[in-house]
Amino acid sequence: MLKRLKFFVFSDKTLDYHEIKRFKRKVLFSSASIALGIFGGVFLINFIVGDPLGVTQNAGLATENKLLKEQLNTLAERMELLHVSLDRLAQQNNDLRLAVALPKIDDDTRKASSGGSLNSPEFSILARDADALLTNSNDLLSELERQVQLQKQSYEQITRKFEANKILFKHLPAIKPSEGPYSLNGFGMRVHPVLGVWRMHEGLDIINEIGTPVYASGDGTVHFAGVTQSGYGRVVELNHGYGYSTLYAHLSTVLIREGQRIRRGELVGRVGRSGLVSGPHLHYEVRLNGRKMNPVDYLFDDVDAARYRTQLAKTE
Repeated sequence: MLKRLKFFVFSDKTLDYHEIKRFKRKVLFSSASIALGIFGGVFLINFIVGDPLGVTQNAGLATENKLLKEQLNTLAERMELLHVSLDRLAQQNNDLRLAVALPKIDDDTRKASSGGSLNSPEFSILARDADALLTNSNDLLSELERQVQLQKQSYEQITRKFEANKILFKHLPAIKPSEGPYSLNGFGMRVHPVLGVWRMHEGLDIINEIGTPVYASGDGTVHFAGVTQSGYGRVVELNHGYGYSTLYAHLSTVLIREGQRIRRGELVGRVGRSGLVSGPHLHYEVRLNGRKMNPVDYLFDDVDAARYRTQLAKTE
């Protein structure tokens, strides 16, 4: 049986040895106190000299990392909301593209512009959850940037097309050039009123008295103004550009000259009965790339020449 070790100390007063009671407990307590004192001293010195051991810094970094993760999660949620908003903008963008006669941007094109995942090797040194969070956020941000760039380019296209359309619409032959009744079936095969034979009638006859004003149906340049050798008599022909031209025949008076620039609603002549006709009227033709079109398809009775000129005068 092991005997308990005893520790003694010599006393100068009694000149004898005395047993030290609870020696182990006192040694442990003393050791703990010394260790605590050393740790406290090291911590104090470390704090005074600027924390070279990183004791307080590590504690601060842990708190900071927690806050950063929370902020990243919040940021990711906000970017998801932005992604939804961009989807709505993309639909509105396509509606605008259709309005100006541009093709829609389909989903495949949009996805192609977004690209795939962008794995960032600089995040691989982080903890797994932080790595995934930062990588997903970075990918989503990159996709949003590409989507914004695509929408920006599309809106620039829409703006350019809209401006081009404004010029095009001014040049289209889009108003009735003179007052008076006309037949909806005036374009096509018919019996010539003078010759009495079947012939193709390539325009529209607007009936009115001699001297009734005739107006340009769209912006353009005078290609011809004068008397022809055909049955059209006195004629004005306007080149509107974009493949369009118009012809105004059987006039009594021509009021413009070749090469002159003309605006829609501007007076170009007056109704007459020159040429091979049975009575006074305006023979009106619309041509697209040289092909005779039915002028009825280009008339808007609620925007005739007189009313258009009144509206135009208010904007000038």
